[in-house]
Amino acid sequence: MSPDPTQVADNFYNTGYDVVISGSDTTENLVEAEKAHKAGKAVWGLGYDYKGNCSAAPDVCLGVPYFNWGPAFLATVKTAIDGSWKENFQWNAPDWTNLNNPDTGAVGFAKGPGLSADNSTKLDAFIAQLAGGLNLWTGPLNLQDKKPYLATAGTVASDYQIWYLPELLEGMKGDSVAK
Repeated sequence: MSPDPTQVADNFYNTGYDVVISGSDTTENLVEAEKAHKAGKAVWGLGYDYKGNCSAAPDVCLGVPYFNWGPAFLATVKTAIDGSWKENFQWNAPDWTNLNNPDTGAVGFAKGPGLSADNSTKLDAFIAQLAGGLNLWTGPLNLQDKKPYLATAGTVASDYQIWYLPELLEGMKGDSVAK
């Protein structure tokens, strides 16, 4: 049975975490952040996948990463219509020239009202680094239990290694899949 997202978020906020990043398409962590914020705690949250999630708790919402399947679906439908479609795997990357362009981008980030102007500027600088080639999945990296994951400096994780990450990375807090 999956844990209740309201209880999970509430537990994080009540045990000292100041930011909770959701991995589910629901607003529980934002709703709980708002309750904690109204109770005097300096806490915030990030929604997930639905651009409008911040409307659930605008004062504490830092933003929402989201997916946009439109460009990939359109390209696939066009190949089906012209008869050239073949089974394939697509890695639909962001449009770094305009992260939130719905006609060209597979992923975006909607900044939330809870994000300060200073942190918004810092976020823009970080996004520019990613657009310039910064790869956060470059070794050396260890798993949460300190076992080497990418042991050699400069080694870049494959899409497969990222997708099937066996547990969280060193320094991340939370439950890992492998225990």
